[in-house]
Amino acid sequence: MAATASFSALPKPSHSLKPNPQVPQKAPLFNLPKTLQKPTFSPQKPCLSNTAHKTQIALSSKNPISDLVSTNKKSPDDFPSYFDDDDDKPREECGVVGIYGDPEASRLCYLALHALQHRGQEGAGIVTVNENKVLQSVTGVGLVSEVFNESKLDQLPGDLAIGHVRYSTAGSSMLKNVQPFVAGYRFGSVGVAHNGNLVNYRKLRATLEDNGSIFNTSSDTEVVLHLIATSKARPFFMRIVDACEKLEGAYSMVFVTEDKLVAVRDPFGFRPLVMGRRSNGAVVFASETCALDLIEATYEREVYPGEVLVVDKDGVQSLCLMPHPEPKQCIFEHIYFSLPNSVVFGRSVYESRHVFGEILATEAPVDCDVVIAVPDSGVVAALGYAAKAGVPFQQGLIRSHYVGRTFIEPSQKIRDFGVKLKLSPVRGVLEGKRVVVVDDSIVRGTTSSKIVRLLKEAGAKEVHMRIASPPIIASCYYGVDTPSSEELISNRMNVEEIRKFIGCDSLSFLPLDSLKKLLGDESPNFCYACFSGNYPVQPREVKVKRVGDFVDDGLNGSLESIDGGWVQAPLNQDVHKVSEVGKLSSLQN
Repeated sequence: MAATASFSALPKPSHSLKPNPQVPQKAPLFNLPKTLQKPTFSPQKPCLSNTAHKTQIALSSKNPISDLVSTNKKSPDDFPSYFDDDDDKPREECGVVGIYGDPEASRLCYLALHALQHRGQEGAGIVTVNENKVLQSVTGVGLVSEVFNESKLDQLPGDLAIGHVRYSTAGSSMLKNVQPFVAGYRFGSVGVAHNGNLVNYRKLRATLEDNGSIFNTSSDTEVVLHLIATSKARPFFMRIVDACEKLEGAYSMVFVTEDKLVAVRDPFGFRPLVMGRRSNGAVVFASETCALDLIEATYEREVYPGEVLVVDKDGVQSLCLMPHPEPKQCIFEHIYFSLPNSVVFGRSVYESRHVFGEILATEAPVDCDVVIAVPDSGVVAALGYAAKAGVPFQQGLIRSHYVGRTFIEPSQKIRDFGVKLKLSPVRGVLEGKRVVVVDDSIVRGTTSSKIVRLLKEAGAKEVHMRIASPPIIASCYYGVDTPSSEELISNRMNVEEIRKFIGCDSLSFLPLDSLKKLLGDESPNFCYACFSGNYPVQPREVKVKRVGDFVDDGLNGSLESIDGGWVQAPLNQDVHKVSEVGKLSSLQN
């Protein structure tokens, strides 16, 4: 399948690397048809080979990767307290923007990054092309509003720009890893912004270093630049195609050169990437449609899985990166990552979350007096639950939006200090009430237990937790910062054990079967690896996140310094599928 069913009315990219004449073109900015040299690639070349010999291996935990990584099991109480003060949610690693053909490209890019701030809060950057065809870059650590001001944006003239926001752990050398990256090679300069994670990064980097490449960062994105620079393909966009054929994993990327904007999405379509247009004909790419809305760009369509879109003075050309398998779009975009006002993978995020809540009310009803949400990500599902259950929804928890990254705790310890800084219970809503509290997910369970305690201390008679996602039992390797499997509470405990640990009166998760049923014919197009441990692209280099370790692309220090955070999966072995309750089912050759 080339694209999700929601886009069946739109032309799909062909399975050969040819210009796609069916992609709608608009005239205000572009007026010349473009003829491209036909590539010489074999159209039958698979995009991501899964032909490795499969050897049966025995596994014991719900996550098939975890036994390759570590057998040291911990209880939730064993983790350091500073984990508890985090939001205890998976973190989307990045958001990207690309703009072609607007004289205020950098300012529009700045605003679009604001709209994508929820996808990354630790670093931001913009690259533009000035009138002399020179790529100029401004990057910094912090929020978009902290990195950029009027004088910084004045340094970024031009009608062509890309931008990036990222989430990461803190570190002294983090700035050099903030994207977009810019590199010069013998035919010019190129900038790239990347959302995702490459599962074969270490292998590619080692090969490049053996051939003389020198790396300035520890990010997997830099590998892409080296592959482009060393490619022998012509013209430039074919270098991108040549480079991407070597990549495995998740990547939604935007590239900028002296005269082109290029958008690429991996063959599985793990991470979202959409295309829109402003009224003056400027073309815009972004991770979510909410970024298009803010800068008054009209949403046209997704960048299809496996598609390359090239934008220059002659127009917009669509090429197929390679024949691609069934899409495996990240379901967590609809559960947590994306803003409710976005359309992601052709579906309204708001409508999806509302239905998630309705399903919970139908399949896990409970006598209650009020429904509340853990703000902000649980609000829409809570509205759905309340509407279906016929119970009033109220704001029982108020979230502070002014908590900085650091805070000073008084010498007299305050219990659940981190959660109390962010969430304040409303006693008038809770006191003496049977409360249903809806949240989007439970990761480690530490924050959930504190929320339950907070509600009961505020006078709630009963607290019933309803989670608008299935239990998370496995780490993500496709661009989401999730803990290692041994830290995931659902990987070690059943629902009743989790309920006791959290301290609530009842606990229910969204059933995975019900989630798939809701998605209907599109269900096979989504990735459920974090719920099942069944990975569409098998990680070759298994990452581990332990206390103090680096995120998946290694934010600090040399490559050697992050070896403790990576484990090489055994060669010629394939981890087998597990069912939703953790039972193994063998895969045969």
